[in-house]
Amino acid sequence: MKEVVGIIGYGNIGSAIGQGLKQEFTVLAFDKDKAKTAGLADITAAGEVLSLIKASTALILSVKPQDFEGLLKEISAVVGERLVISVAAGISTSYIETILGKVRVIRAMPNLPIKVGRGIICLSSGRFSSRGDLEITKRLFDNLGKTLFIEESLMNAATALSGSGPGFLFSLLEDKPETDWANYAQNEFIPALVAAAQAIGFRPEQARILASTATQGSIALLRETGLPADMLRKQVASKGGTTEAGLKELKNIQSLEAAVKAALKRAEELSGVY
Repeated sequence: MKEVVGIIGYGNIGSAIGQGLKQEFTVLAFDKDKAKTAGLADITAAGEVLSLIKASTALILSVKPQDFEGLLKEISAVVGERLVISVAAGISTSYIETILGKVRVIRAMPNLPIKVGRGIICLSSGRFSSRGDLEITKRLFDNLGKTLFIEESLMNAATALSGSGPGFLFSLLEDKPETDWANYAQNEFIPALVAAAQAIGFRPEQARILASTATQGSIALLRETGLPADMLRKQVASKGGTTEAGLKELKNIQSLEAAVKAALKRAEELSGVY
């Protein structure tokens, strides 16, 4: 019998996770906007949140940060022993535990290339979760790309680097022909992103993995979807978010490190609320 994974919030990231998991797991999905879960193939659309939770063994929370507190309060009485995985930027495990209590929480930071199975997903554990819970989460996200365990103190940095990094690359590729993508990515973008990663606290090996995987996954996303770079950039750069902050800096002074640091500053501002 397949494990049942419930996804609450079915936007860009939530839907990409659902599509990546549906071959190996039974997936249930809920979104307040019913159009987002209409006509799904091999995924069951749940009519309401509580029925989804009761039918699931693991929950993936993929709603916007501003909607998170309301969701946590709504589900607190029924979560029980279930594993809770949050993919919301800036939401700490301690904040989730403050509302849900002694729950098993894993925090995950995926990036947009999970849409083509080439993402990089950073994972960290909450106070009451176990190594086994991390391994379960890794098994889920291995279907979407490469996973990396990091300290939760580096999650904002991961948001700025591997989360926003694809947006920076798409912006820089907008005026370049496809024949130049691979050479530019390998010889210019990855070394600059590795340096930026180390500048915000990642160890050299972590920096190399994050920078190379995020970059190669972004190139794969461009090629496999056939979408123009500017359209994918817009998918990453949500209004008021970390990527938007970094893109402004990238446009102003054309420094990738400055862009990553601006994205990190915005991630810290957002997480300060939670």
